[in-house]
Amino acid sequence: MSGTAIDHRAVADAPDAGGAGRALWSSQASMADVLDDRVVIERGEGAHVWDAQGRRLLDVGSGLWFCNVGHGRRELADAAHAQMARLATYHTFGRMANRPALELADRLAALAPLPEAKVFFTSGGSDSADTAAKLVRRFWVEQGRPEKRTIVTREGGYHGLHAYGTSLAGIEANREGYGSDSLVPETARVAADDAASLAALLEVRGGEVAAVFLEAVIGTGGFVPPPDGYLDAVQALCRAHDVLLVVDEVITGFGRTGALFASTRFALDPDVVLVAKGMTSGYAPLGAVLVGARVAAPFWRAHEPAVFRHGLTYSGHATACAVAHANLDVLERERLVERVAAREPELARSLAALDGHPLVAEVRGPVGFMAGVRLRDVATAERAARAGLDHGLLLRAVTGGTLGVCPPFTIGDEDLRTLGARLRALLDGLDDA
Repeated sequence: MSGTAIDHRAVADAPDAGGAGRALWSSQASMADVLDDRVVIERGEGAHVWDAQGRRLLDVGSGLWFCNVGHGRRELADAAHAQMARLATYHTFGRMANRPALELADRLAALAPLPEAKVFFTSGGSDSADTAAKLVRRFWVEQGRPEKRTIVTREGGYHGLHAYGTSLAGIEANREGYGSDSLVPETARVAADDAASLAALLEVRGGEVAAVFLEAVIGTGGFVPPPDGYLDAVQALCRAHDVLLVVDEVITGFGRTGALFASTRFALDPDVVLVAKGMTSGYAPLGAVLVGARVAAPFWRAHEPAVFRHGLTYSGHATACAVAHANLDVLERERLVERVAAREPELARSLAALDGHPLVAEVRGPVGFMAGVRLRDVATAERAARAGLDHGLLLRAVTGGTLGVCPPFTIGDEDLRTLGARLRALLDGLDDA
């Protein structure tokens, strides 16, 4: 083979290659529909991004609900550069470690909404869900109760799209088409906000249930806050039936609900917590499983500890951990979590502009900077997300025709105040079309 370097740009732009970027297989997309209709984001600053056409867009969804501290943070880029120049990463298998991972684990353990937490790093939220699902089953084997392996989630719940996440999904479209009802056996779903549904299942099958996984505020399933008393009832049921409570804070973690963790805001005492997105604000891929003392104990005991045979090449990636440190520094220095809590009523007042709109079925929330605008028709929500570009709004429609409203914590006062009115004007245009 010739040693001549390939000009990849020339290959991509060649007529028979279909043009630059046409090989990219987008997530959750009908490729025939998006191939010639992509929105290419070129840069970002604060709560705004700019697309390839030069349009300045308010990032209403913080990317995929991850860019908590806003775009274009030089200190996060500098942290990555400094760490890469020293050591890009080194794995954390066996006795190996790197300093940023060790230090970040201690920092997260001190912040975690569960005492004496241990930290297992992953590459993102889907990894965290799969890691936790394996861990809770392994825990019960170590307790001499291998029959406890069923994992319960609720309708509308979303826990990533790996094998366990797909199997646990409460969004049916994410479960269908793979040749079996559940890629991983022994999963079950209950009604989203009905503790009686969970009680009925546990009354019959509690002896085989390993854990209940739930989002304190449902995210991708439609941005649904919990009804009063629901989370308390779920927690009590888990304790009564000796079932582990796993709280998925991939979206809610690191300030999205106006508290560092939703578990704290809703007075939950989980056994395991899943985190990712806001830990780095999307500046580097990183997730973690925060494991409480009871679940960690069999694997950390001094005498004949069990080994959790699980790992990821990039668990505790040194550069990603350095970025997470810098991101947490920003959250703390600028008191951004407190800022979200204080501005929750402002977001509520802004979204009140949508009250009574004929296309709007319901405004959900806000809980901190987490809200959803459910439209009466799913197709209309997709049209609204598309039309948002012409109104300077970058929107995403999720389950049930819901527009996610989860702006960066740094959104300006004027943008926050006028967001609801801008959304109403957008919907007025659809109504008139």
